[in-house]
Amino acid sequence: MSHLLWQKPGVAVDAQIQNFLAGDDVVLDREFFLHDIAASKAHAAGLRQIDIMSADELASLAYELDALAEDFRAGRFILDQHYEDGHSAIEARLTERLGDAGRKIHTGRSRNDQILVATRLWLKQKLARLAAVVREIAGVALERARAEALLPIPGYTHIQRAVVSSAGMWWAGWAEAFIDDAVRTIDTYRLVDANPLGTAAGYGVNLPLPRSHVTDALNFARMQINPIYAQLSRGKFEMAALEALGGATLDLRRIAWDLSLFTSAEFGFVDLPAQYTTGSSIMPNKRNPDVIELMRATHASVSGARSEIEQLLSLPSGYHRDLQNGKGALVRGFHHGLGALELLPALLANLEWRPDKLRAAIDSGMYATDVAVEAAASGIPFRDAYRAAAASADQAGEGRSPEASLVARVSPGAAADLQLDELQQRWERLTPLAGGTV
Repeated sequence: MSHLLWQKPGVAVDAQIQNFLAGDDVVLDREFFLHDIAASKAHAAGLRQIDIMSADELASLAYELDALAEDFRAGRFILDQHYEDGHSAIEARLTERLGDAGRKIHTGRSRNDQILVATRLWLKQKLARLAAVVREIAGVALERARAEALLPIPGYTHIQRAVVSSAGMWWAGWAEAFIDDAVRTIDTYRLVDANPLGTAAGYGVNLPLPRSHVTDALNFARMQINPIYAQLSRGKFEMAALEALGGATLDLRRIAWDLSLFTSAEFGFVDLPAQYTTGSSIMPNKRNPDVIELMRATHASVSGARSEIEQLLSLPSGYHRDLQNGKGALVRGFHHGLGALELLPALLANLEWRPDKLRAAIDSGMYATDVAVEAAASGIPFRDAYRAAAASADQAGEGRSPEASLVARVSPGAAADLQLDELQQRWERLTPLAGGTV
């Protein structure tokens, strides 16, 4: 590891203590490294505007930062234990190539403000991807709701057979859920789309940094004005992003639960494509729905990541080294959450219903609610209609069909009035986010 910027004369760095302080920074900063380079280019351009750098120095720095980014992408530059973290690696490379001009890159900055802006750029990219994925999921669900609007399936409450339902209702429910997940993600993106670069360690610096220019250069919607608030937002914004992700993984968990039940031999309602199942290592007769089971487990990682960051935030205002430990939780939560959600569109598009099994699971008692509501509509008090329907539930299906039950379900949003056009309009209004690539 090169000489540390903060190292004091005459004080030896204890290797064991330094390893503890660095933690997993070098490994985790690989996630943020390209964003740190992009922010460093913008910062250098800002330093040029206030004459801290010459035009030639800026050109050299920009060239070397681009070269470092390309070397990192190509695997020619490895961010490893030779460096304290990603920021020191950038400065070391620039100093090696450019000497004193390279050392200027840290002027007006702190390592904290570097990771803060790199993380913010990374979050924007991840939220943009999340919004696109949940929009895609909703689109698949809408298509299948239209195609299978009146395909009868059993409807459950308390995991007990309850009423006749439809595949259209099931699909439309997930469509609306993931549309709302997209809306929440877009709103969260707008929250975090604030530039903290130039706030240093939380108190600003004695330089007229052109923060508005840098904000535009990095495609932030606004500048995070107060340096103290920039520190207060660290962790809070990460939690908000994980909450948006968690809304989607909660829905993922519940749809995975449905599919876990529906693919079991006891239900047998759904066939999954073969690639979403695995063989048992000991039972030759089995195919296991491992993909949906691991999808079901995903929300635990997201929820745990959010909780881990929340526990770090029991701090007074200002920067604290504790906040470093939030990076691992953030990366882990998005890695697991987005990875699982990205598998869902193709799974939903390719699963197949088994209509014979669905119809066989609809028994006479599942028409009892229809009988009670029809009686109430004719003028019989609902309590009386309910009791009469309950007493004759085993005959409720006589002369009835699942299709007729669905056609009669005319309340807005129900099987005969899915309002898919309204959901389609909401889906089409979802705005693609410019998360950008680095």
